[in-house]
Amino acid sequence: MKIWIKPHPKGSTLSLHIQPGAKKSELVGEHGERLKVKIKAPPQDGEANLCLIQFLADLLKLPKAKVHLISGESSRQKLVLVELSPEEVLTLL
Repeated sequence: MKIWIKPHPKGSTLSLHIQPGAKKSELVGEHGERLKVKIKAPPQDGEANLCLIQFLADLLKLPKAKVHLISGESSRQKLVLVELSPEEVLTLL
């Protein structure tokens, strides 16, 4: 199991390192103990957070309502809850 994914009673938590303002939204590997995600949206007015939620929902084939930002609203270090098991998340990534 990857260190950046942990089981949660409602699914899985993902420890992420976000790079906003990228050319396109994409997963780019690991950054320390976190999964690194480039996000196209700029880091202003919550745009990058909204883009991150949409990107993860699309990637994991979930409705946006099943992807939740738990912490890191104004930080590059974020903790996200997805309503899938760790095994399902790893399969889809």
